Amino acid sequence: MEFTLAFSFLFLSYLHGVSSDSCYFTSMFTFGDSYIDTGNFVIMAAPAVLVWQDKPPYGMTFFGHPSGRISDGRVIVDFIGRVHVLFGSVPTPVLPMVAAEQLGLPLLRASLQNSSDVSKGVNFAVGGATAIDVGFYKRNKIVQFKLLNNSLNVQLGWFERLKPSICNTTKGCRDRFSKALFFVGEFGVNDYSFVWSAGKTEDEVRSYVPKVVQKIAMAVERLINEGAAYLVVPGNPPNGCSPAMLTLRSSLNRTENYDYIGCLNDINRVARRHNSLLRAAIGALRVKYPHTMIIFADFYHPIISILQNPSHFGVAGADGLRACCGGGGKYNWNASAVCGMPGVTACNNPSAFVNWDGVHFTEATYRYISKGWLYGPFADPPILSVIRH
Repeated sequence: MEFTLAFSFLFLSYLHGVSSDSCYFTSMFTFGDSYIDTGNFVIMAAPAVLVWQDKPPYGMTFFGHPSGRISDGRVIVDFIGRVHVLFGSVPTPVLPMVAAEQLGLPLLRASLQNSSDVSKGVNFAVGGATAIDVGFYKRNKIVQFKLLNNSLNVQLGWFERLKPSICNTTKGCRDRFSKALFFVGEFGVNDYSFVWSAGKTEDEVRSYVPKVVQKIAMAVERLINEGAAYLVVPGNPPNGCSPAMLTLRSSLNRTENYDYIGCLNDINRVARRHNSLLRAAIGALRVKYPHTMIIFADFYHPIISILQNPSHFGVAGADGLRACCGGGGKYNWNASAVCGMPGVTACNNPSAFVNWDGVHFTEATYRYISKGWLYGPFADPPILSVIRH
C-alpha cells in the first residue's frame, strides 16, 4: 500500500507537469465514426433518418441524459482529452477512479454544433461514417437504405472549411497543428458491414480492405501535409463479437463459423486483415515522414482480452456477448427493438457489460481501451510516451 501511494504521488506529480505549460498537446482534432462521435450523427441524421440515440437510456452513466454519444456515457476521445489515471492491481474497466489529472483539454464538441470556440479542438466523427465515399456504395447498389454523406473525405472537407476559424496563415496553421493530437479513425467497420449485409462472401469483403486502408493512409498523409505531427490511427475492433452481427448472422448456425469465445470467425478474420494492412501502411508513412509520430491504436485486442476472461473484468460470462441495452434474444439485440425505442430497457449496471447497444461499447469498455492507448500496451507507441517536455 505504501509503495502504491508513493508511486501514485510521483506519477501524479509527473502528470501535473505535463498538464501545465509544458503540455505539448494544445488541442485535439478527431475524425471517425460512431465509436468516437460526440453528437454529429444526431444532428446530421434528423429528420432524414429516424434517430433513437438522442433518447434515454443513452448517456445514463455519466451525463444522466443523452449527449449525442452513442454509449451509456463517455467515449474514447473523452478519456484521451482528459487523462484519467486508474490505479489498482488489475487494469479493469470497472475499477474506481481514485486519482485524476487533466491535460487541460475539454470534452470535444461535435463540429456540427458550430461552436464559436474551436481553440481546443473539434470532433468531426459521425456515426455510420465510411472510409470509402458513400457514393460508391450507392452506385454499386450495395446498400438499400439512405446513407448520410459523412465519409472520411467529407470530414476532411469540414476540417478545411473550419481552418480559418483555427488559424490565419499557412505558417500559423502548421505551428498550431504541430502541437495538436489528431485521431484518424476508427474507419472501416461500416464499410465492411455494408458489404457483409449485402450477402457477400468473406473473400469479397476482404477485397475491399486494401482500398479502405488506402483511404485512411491518404487522410493521414493529407493531415501531415497540413502540419500534423502527432496522429493516432486506430484499427478495427473484433466486429464478429458484436451482438448485432451475431444476431444478424445467426442463421449460419454452423460450429465452424464461431471461435472459442463465440465470435464470428469470418468477420474477425477481415478485421485482423484490415489491422495488418493498416499497420503496414503506417510503417510506410513513418519511413516517409520520420519526424512525424504516427501511433497505431489497437482496438481489437482490448475487447478480446475482456471476452477471454470476463470475470476478471467484472463481466458475467453469459453477458460478454450480450448488449446491455436491447430488445431481447440470445444476444439482447433485436433490429425491431433497438436501444432508445419505447419499451426497450437497459441493464442496471452497464459497467458489467462490454457492449452497450449491440454495436457500440459501454463507457467502462471505452475507459479500458483509452487507458491502454494512453499508457500501453494497446498502442504503438503509447500516446503519453510521445509528449515532449
